[in-house]
Amino acid sequence: MSLRQGDTRFGIARRHATDAIALLARIGLAFTFWLSGQTKVEGLVLDPLGLQVQWGWPRVSESALELFRSEYALPLLPPEWAALMAATAEHVLPLLLLFGLGTRVAALGILGMTLVIQLFVYPLAFPTHALWAAAALQLIAHGGGRFALDRCVAACVPRNGA
Repeated sequence: MSLRQGDTRFGIARRHATDAIALLARIGLAFTFWLSGQTKVEGLVLDPLGLQVQWGWPRVSESALELFRSEYALPLLPPEWAALMAATAEHVLPLLLLFGLGTRVAALGILGMTLVIQLFVYPLAFPTHALWAAAALQLIAHGGGRFALDRCVAACVPRNGA
């Protein structure tokens, strides 16, 4: 095998690995935050791991409100608002990540939530939060990869001067 062939094979392997990392980061963060969001709502259950489905109008659960009044209490934000914002973000952002639509913006939202959780809620859970932050930063820096809808959208949007 020549040096050029080795470089080509390495480049192909690197591209596949980069796409796999992006896909795994998107799926891992999406499942983690979706399942967390599901613990905060009643009326709608879509559990992809437990294979449970219950259709209904979602609303913030009383137990989630109580958590935001006590254990998850945030400065400058009423618990009712914080619970609603967290439950909404933990459902919308994972869907965006899963489909790879607005990946960088969704990952930035996940990173922001991770920082809030680290600083104000569970400061001793740094190892877990560091992994979430690393995955989010990877997506912010490099995008959702080849298997993201962002690619389709970018291909359909005409570029100025092109």
